[in-house]
Amino acid sequence: MSKIEVKGIYKLFGKQPQKWLAAAQSGMSKEALLKESGHTLGLRDISLNIEEGSIHVIMGLSGSGKSTLIRHFNRLIEPTAGKILVDGQDVTALSRRELELFRQQKMSMVFQRFGLFPHRSVLDNAAYGLKVQGVERALREEKAMYWLDQVGLKGFEKQFPHQLSGGMQQRVGLARALATDAEILLMDEAFSALDPLIRREMQDQLLALQEKLHKTIVFITHDLDEALRLGNRIAILKDGELVQEGTSEDILLRPATDYVAAFLQDVNRSKVLTAAHAIHGGIPRLAPNSTPAEAVSAMAEAKQDYSAVLADGKLQGVLTLAAAQQAASQNSAIDTQLVEVAQVKGHTPLEEILGDLLTNKQPAAVVDEDGQYRGMLARSKVAELLGAQVV
Repeated sequence: MSKIEVKGIYKLFGKQPQKWLAAAQSGMSKEALLKESGHTLGLRDISLNIEEGSIHVIMGLSGSGKSTLIRHFNRLIEPTAGKILVDGQDVTALSRRELELFRQQKMSMVFQRFGLFPHRSVLDNAAYGLKVQGVERALREEKAMYWLDQVGLKGFEKQFPHQLSGGMQQRVGLARALATDAEILLMDEAFSALDPLIRREMQDQLLALQEKLHKTIVFITHDLDEALRLGNRIAILKDGELVQEGTSEDILLRPATDYVAAFLQDVNRSKVLTAAHAIHGGIPRLAPNSTPAEAVSAMAEAKQDYSAVLADGKLQGVLTLAAAQQAASQNSAIDTQLVEVAQVKGHTPLEEILGDLLTNKQPAAVVDEDGQYRGMLARSKVAELLGAQVV
């Protein structure tokens, strides 16, 4: 279900944008528009559907319009034309007071340069959004402490921003955004000011939190590796226009333009793509009390030679077709025939599991941070994604 719908957004910067809107809509180039009118084309006819509970990455080089677009979602920038719908509500039609409440309750933003108050403690910074909402001090500090703990900053609450590293400061910013319990997080180049190692750690932190929280996250970046690693879907902008939108697999395997293909030249897919990208969609799921006949039927229908047996969302083991047929002939329960298999976290890079895939022919399961089953790892999908035979 779409959480955010972007419908035909245009943005022209200048003194008379409405006067020149028709020219932009008719296809006048960015350069010609600037030369003839003195107006800068920020965005041209951008339409996107952002699914609830997903990380939707918007990426492009400097000047592509990505930061301009994200600032339309909470109307820090007003569109020249088009609509932004959040849960079906037109954000562009909100009154000043409605917009103020919308920003406080519906969306939180994490900035590139942290945006922390230097004279406030870590705890006060993390609690600031709640203070703006009018939450009383004891409760806001309790919530802020919880989120500081979640981002690994327990024990630093009395420190001040200048006493923290860049990565730790960004964790404070993330805790502040999460503390308001907003349904949507807007993250504008949130990790780009960090050193590569810290940046990777923050990506891991975000993915781990997302597996628990299932927030709707709009993440802006100029870095394709980061986009591919984080995004459930990726939108690529160039000169204010959308040139491709899709999953990581879509972008990597089917670049829509030479511009997109050029981005992909130096991408190490095994570092960027994760186990979650290579889940097998067709493996049957059974309950431990399923009968052998039900198991055989499910595997026959799915044309698979094994199935996953789950209890309370967690994998109990794998049941092969041969084992299910044997259980049927012996009139025994399927849970006596289960085979234990390796489990890997969904955000594990493929490069970390390639060795095991090459040497171990057994299936492997993909699970989330809480051990909940997400699917079986598909060797054929890994081979497709990496462009190499691994089975």
